[in-house]
Amino acid sequence: LTFSLLSVTLLVSFGSSMLYGYNLAVVNSPAAHIKAFYNATWSQRYGHGLASGPLTLLYSLTVSIFALGGLVGSLLVGVLVERYGRNGTLSRSALLVLLAGSFMGFSRELGSPEMVIVGRSITGLHSGICLSVVPLYLGEIAPKNLRGFLGLVPSIFICLGVFFAQVLGLPELLGKDRFWPLFLSVVVIPASLQLLLLHCFPESPRYLLIERNDVCGATEALHRFLGTPDVQDVIEEMKEEQWSLSSVETLSVWQLLRDRSVRWQTLSVAVVNAGMQLSGIDAIWFYTNIIFENAGIPVSQIPYTTVGTGAIEVVAGLIGCFTIEKLGRRPLIITGFCAMGICSAGITVSLLLQTALPWMRYVGVACVVGIIAGFCMGPAGVPFLMTAELFTQSHRPAAYIVGGSLNWLCNFTVGFIFPFLQMSAGAFCYLVFCGVCLLVALYVYFVVPETKNKTFMEINHIFA
Repeated sequence: LTFSLLSVTLLVSFGSSMLYGYNLAVVNSPAAHIKAFYNATWSQRYGHGLASGPLTLLYSLTVSIFALGGLVGSLLVGVLVERYGRNGTLSRSALLVLLAGSFMGFSRELGSPEMVIVGRSITGLHSGICLSVVPLYLGEIAPKNLRGFLGLVPSIFICLGVFFAQVLGLPELLGKDRFWPLFLSVVVIPASLQLLLLHCFPESPRYLLIERNDVCGATEALHRFLGTPDVQDVIEEMKEEQWSLSSVETLSVWQLLRDRSVRWQTLSVAVVNAGMQLSGIDAIWFYTNIIFENAGIPVSQIPYTTVGTGAIEVVAGLIGCFTIEKLGRRPLIITGFCAMGICSAGITVSLLLQTALPWMRYVGVACVVGIIAGFCMGPAGVPFLMTAELFTQSHRPAAYIVGGSLNWLCNFTVGFIFPFLQMSAGAFCYLVFCGVCLLVALYVYFVVPETKNKTFMEINHIFA
């Protein structure tokens, strides 16, 4: 593990991946303040406030528009990484965060709820791009024995982003009414740092050699990342992949979906990415305060309970990161989904019994913590790592578009529908998440092979 490898991994994780986690959780604690701003603005414009239903709908749109922006960003990944490269795409995408931060930061001064919604959609656009490009970049620059470790570092920063949003949202910090625009726009700081420093690191060697046929540039990048003058073996492995793909152009999404030779890889990416979002984790991140309030936690204690769950996320993410190269990908993702499914059922039981047994509220909190811990140990980062590992260079951009699109579509669905699902189904809404988690775990157990310490060509041969 060289200084350059570690530095660029930390930089793109801090400047891109962490912002995804931050933006997932940032709307949770200031929800009441944002709704009050919407209501006051509406009253100034039209002479009357918003009713409860339309206000809930407008706030749900604010929460879930982030996912629609992410969907658009994921659809642009293939074009961007082919034109600008992996490093270049990440550098340029940081400008989107600066724009979004300006919209959200000045929204209250200008009396414009629309600026909050537009800013949220632009941050989603940035996250949609980076959620695919960061693991793609790291998967291509990392040696095979470190690919799992470096591939899960972004998931730790996603957890850190959620944790920082929870901490900054405390009433003693930025959780007050007058600070919520600043709270939403803090994202410009990590993005600015990435914009300033990322150009100091080279482009992906695999991109340079296989797609640009730049052997000299790829060799220099490998020297920099691997810290050794002898990189001929890696160059030969890349040339072998380039030769095998010499008659194959970079595939479009439609070509990928029609390619029978990679149908199981494509289906696996689709199942795992959709299952990751439909597992219920987004409902917990978006609506933590509401979930804890329904579980019977006193309102004054909810912000601190939420911060506690954020700390557990970070610990669980670290455990997953430091054990993935020993345990492998499959055990982490199967165990994570099974734990989440069991805990989802536990939340339902605790909500049904808490009237008769008041101590069941703590069981519900423990189950929420279990879902978060299970997710952060495996499903948070392994699906993106698997997408990089299951495909060769010609198929990889299209695979990230497929996985990313499903990821964001399901994210939007959960974020928008969950409040209404909770109102209609009550405690039983969590059983839907339970079923999804257990089905995904079964699929991975029976279909997806272990990819630890294998080259991209070896993994391709296993599926073939």
